[in-house]
Amino acid sequence: MSGISITSGKKTGALSFRRKPKKVFVSISAQGLPMVWLTGGMLAVALTMVLGLLTLVFLRGAATFWPLPIELYETSDGRVHMGEVTRTETFRPRPDQIEELPAERVPEAKRMIQEQNGQSVRKLVRTGNFEVSGEHFNWVTDFSVASSRHPEWAVVLERLTWGRFYGVPSGFFVDGVQVASGSEESYGKFLEFHGPVINTREKRRKLETSDIGRINHDLERNRLRLRTLALNMDGIRKNHGENSGRYAQAQTEFRKLTELLEKNEAEANELYTYIRGQVDALNRENDRYRLRMTISSGDTVDIPIVEIVRGYPANRLNIFQKIKIYISRWVEFFSADPREANSEGGVFPAIFGTVVMTLIMSLMVVPFGVIAALYLREYAKAGPLVSTVRIAINNLAGVPSIVFGVFGLGFFCYFLGGSIDQIFFGAKLPNPTYGTGGILWSSLTLALLTLPVVIVATEESLSAVPSSMREGSYASGASKWQTIRRIVLPRAMPGIMTGMILAMARGAGEVAPLMLVGAVKLAPELPVDRYFPFVHLERSFMHLGFHIYDVGFQSQNSEAAIPMVFTTTLLLILIIVVLNIAAIRLRTRLRRKFVSSHF
Repeated sequence: MSGISITSGKKTGALSFRRKPKKVFVSISAQGLPMVWLTGGMLAVALTMVLGLLTLVFLRGAATFWPLPIELYETSDGRVHMGEVTRTETFRPRPDQIEELPAERVPEAKRMIQEQNGQSVRKLVRTGNFEVSGEHFNWVTDFSVASSRHPEWAVVLERLTWGRFYGVPSGFFVDGVQVASGSEESYGKFLEFHGPVINTREKRRKLETSDIGRINHDLERNRLRLRTLALNMDGIRKNHGENSGRYAQAQTEFRKLTELLEKNEAEANELYTYIRGQVDALNRENDRYRLRMTISSGDTVDIPIVEIVRGYPANRLNIFQKIKIYISRWVEFFSADPREANSEGGVFPAIFGTVVMTLIMSLMVVPFGVIAALYLREYAKAGPLVSTVRIAINNLAGVPSIVFGVFGLGFFCYFLGGSIDQIFFGAKLPNPTYGTGGILWSSLTLALLTLPVVIVATEESLSAVPSSMREGSYASGASKWQTIRRIVLPRAMPGIMTGMILAMARGAGEVAPLMLVGAVKLAPELPVDRYFPFVHLERSFMHLGFHIYDVGFQSQNSEAAIPMVFTTTLLLILIIVVLNIAAIRLRTRLRRKFVSSHF
């Protein structure tokens, strides 16, 4: 009885028999634990990579606009570099870099490198002053530095053109007469006159863009009217002959319109001359004020303060002044137009273009995607044709995006847009209106690109609706469409919104198709104005994704553009997150409104 034990009950005294349980050994692989750990580990790795990327983008993007101190380095070869240190890295110097130093510096340089195990440190100094030096950046190695210091009155000037300027104020001039000397006094005069000059510059810009723009628009409209009437005359002459009454009437109208337009053009030219005189007067007023800067080489440069966007003594700023400059740069980034080949200034046109294009794309793709999914799931009979369509939809999701761009260029721009130009805008030809890239064609192209995502997500959500709900609706006497509208669609609405969210996330970040169908490097004028039809979807636009590509790979000053790449990337991620959050909240409200009210 080795497998049986005998126990005695305490209360009844009865005997009970208990068999020892057998030990059952189950392998770890049979329980699936290795796969659990593997999938969990892969999830952790994926999340770590995503969070690491987002952290890198956030840290580099958020630090772009923080004002840095200005350092002045005197090297052994007699050169002087003054600017902001943008990067510090360790490298292994070549022997010829040591031999190029003055003889008295070679032993010390070798000793420094030997103490650092054959390595050295170099700094990338943003020296600016491109119109003087022809360079934006210079590398400075630690073994080549003879001395370094932080000049107290070193000033950073951010300008409309030529990039940043680094120097020490040494004079301020009004009408060519020096009214201040010395760094502190000259900088004080700059602060005194800079604000009024900026206001005058904005008045000039308003005259050039608004008033002169209105005159040019009226002249162009009159020219198109005359051109349209001339085309109509050609059509009447071909169809009815030159001796017909309709052709004679058209000639009379053409002469009257010509005389009227000549009179209007004379008045417009007179008004243009007057406004141009005001602009010239404002320019002369702004050119009166100049700030003299002494650069690191000892030369002096006179800079018109009308070209200066922002100026500050970097080494004299306290923490509150740095925060003020940091905030003002962010405000400029969100609200201003780009400058310096998109490497400085703001990205407001790109923000506007990205948001408008994404919204138009969503409005286009969701109805078509939902209708296609409804037909495939609810109406189409299963068969080879429907299976082929589903396979084609799934395959479209894997087609490279540039293929959609080529299709959009050929079909939307050239074929559809060219036909619209022939029918409605013949007077503007050969200059295309809709026959070229624009925000409308870009939105339609990306709608085609994201259409498979919406169709698949909608079909899955429709198939997830229980059949018992459909049958209950039919039993109550509802038709098929009533069942779909009142029972199926409300229940599937969260899945439909999920498809829209995925489409928005993908479409907002696409760049390759936009390069062919509408996105451009620089389009500071928004596709909206005061003239009918007020919103011009045929115009080209700026896009944050294309802006990132252009700044990162097409910029003349790539080193200065690297921080803007991270900042614009951070902004694009934030815009996509905001759009997705808005769509998720809408999905939640729709679910609460429709689903809870019917079930």
